[in-house]
Amino acid sequence: MNRELKRVSVLVVLMFVALFVSTSIIQVFQADNLSADPRNARTLYDGYDVQRGSILVAGQPVAESVASDDRYKYQRTYSNGELYAAVTGYFAIGGAPTGIEGALNSDLSGTAGSQFLDRISRIVTGEAPRGDSVELTIDPVVQQAAWDALGDLQGAVVAVDPKTGAILAMVSKPSFDPNPIASHDSDASDAAYSGLLDDPSQPLQNRAIEGDLNPPGSVFKLVVSSAALNGGKYTPDSEFPNPSTYQLPGTDTFINNSEGGSCGGGDTATIATALRLSCNIPFAELGGALGEDTIAAMASAYGFGQDVSIPMSVTPSTYPAGLDAGQLALSSFGQYEDRVTPMQMAMVSAGIANGGVVMQPNLVKQVLAPDLTVRSTFTPTEFSRPISDNTSATLTQMMVNGVENGAASNARIDGVSVAGKTGTAENGGDDPYTLWFTGFAPADDPQVAIAVVVENGGGLGQDGFGNLVAAPIAKQVIEAVLNR
Repeated sequence: MNRELKRVSVLVVLMFVALFVSTSIIQVFQADNLSADPRNARTLYDGYDVQRGSILVAGQPVAESVASDDRYKYQRTYSNGELYAAVTGYFAIGGAPTGIEGALNSDLSGTAGSQFLDRISRIVTGEAPRGDSVELTIDPVVQQAAWDALGDLQGAVVAVDPKTGAILAMVSKPSFDPNPIASHDSDASDAAYSGLLDDPSQPLQNRAIEGDLNPPGSVFKLVVSSAALNGGKYTPDSEFPNPSTYQLPGTDTFINNSEGGSCGGGDTATIATALRLSCNIPFAELGGALGEDTIAAMASAYGFGQDVSIPMSVTPSTYPAGLDAGQLALSSFGQYEDRVTPMQMAMVSAGIANGGVVMQPNLVKQVLAPDLTVRSTFTPTEFSRPISDNTSATLTQMMVNGVENGAASNARIDGVSVAGKTGTAENGGDDPYTLWFTGFAPADDPQVAIAVVVENGGGLGQDGFGNLVAAPIAKQVIEAVLNR
């Protein structure tokens, strides 16, 4: 009998141990996963019990929570929703939040570690729970200028302060209104989301930092020029053979300069002339001379292949590996499998503008507690130093020449020295080109670095080019910054 009682006792103890372990796993180790599970209705309702913090631009809310008369207690609303959608994202009753709503969800919802004492205080005082507000670096004047300049075109604009990395504008088009997705009517919210998801123009895709990345075309010549000049072996006056057509090594394929003919006439063309006139053949030759490893190292130093958080995650831009001679030639003027975001190209221009120092791009100016005291503030942080100050100065002058009397002439601004580079990237076959501009101004004291991408040839198919479509957009945004 005693033996049987011992067996039963051991079994009961083991059952209690198993129950203790399983509940501990659920309550402690799986707590975050359970809270994040969209099927967890209790967590969902609890999240709406908190008055979520606002997202502010120049002190004014572009996203805020207002009292509602349903079970969710607070309704998330977005003013100028389409204008700021690429920045704010959305907060919906179903699915994960996106944009700043997602990246700083814990701050906005009042669950961040820095808010622990506040939560304890509210329990003691009975004060209603509230989240922190997030003030952005976005300048509303510059954001509106970027939106207006892009018009009905499909693409994106990114403008940053090269000295600090603060993002002044970030626009992606087509855009969307987050308000229908934030509806408390789940059927209406799902219908709004599904409609956007099924839209062939992909309005939910933030073209400034993610999605199906575009070939950079000739704006990538800034990276190749950086690699050449920073290594000390080449100068702007280094010359290369100047044929009107060039056979890609190891292939039967010939390439041309974008304007046809040779690069500016003459038997040779300098790097400076090739960049100013945006000639492909000299850069194909230069890329072959530099080699894949040298170009890849410079691309990486600027941020290619790196994890960048603004604090939303930026899809890494890519420079391909394992190239043969023909592929290397194509990649050296931004073709083959080169793929970039506008954010990455803005970082390249910002690094050149800032004496060779790339600052970490950032959207968040400060986080404010519910009583408006500053919880944390943005501190400019160095991202990398891809080039020297001397190389920066040399590239700046080369880019200024490109605007003043070269292939980027439509970015000229009276009385302002603008440094710029255009790009017209092929997408294969009869597909429309991708059109680019990147640069900064004023060249002698940069206040803004910018990247513009226009997809689908700007509606002009293969007749569009960067200087015709993208450069004027950049010009309008730069003027907005300088006229603030």
